[in-house]
Amino acid sequence: LIGRIREHCRLAALFASWVEDSPDFELLAPVPFALVCFRACPADVEDLDALNERIMNEINASGEAYISHTKLNGVFTLRLSVGSIRVEERHLKKVWDILNERLKAGRVNS
Repeated sequence: LIGRIREHCRLAALFASWVEDSPDFELLAPVPFALVCFRACPADVEDLDALNERIMNEINASGEAYISHTKLNGVFTLRLSVGSIRVEERHLKKVWDILNERLKAGRVNS
């Protein structure tokens, strides 16, 4: 159990590092455990709350992944929770790729 919790925290930190390294996403809270709070924030989009809500809804409707949300300091915030017993790095990479694809598609269709 302890090993699994450590691995989930490691995976969350890895995902958070991808967010931090991207010019189109930002981390909105520290990641001490297995929850990552972040949002898409491309410079060319005015309504970031609407963009992030649309990305979340599209991903959740697709069934490929599930992302929840909250508001932090009045900002619509995406939440990725690493908690499944069988989650692996490849699963998080898939979610990251999907997020970037949805962001790119949303910018083209805006």
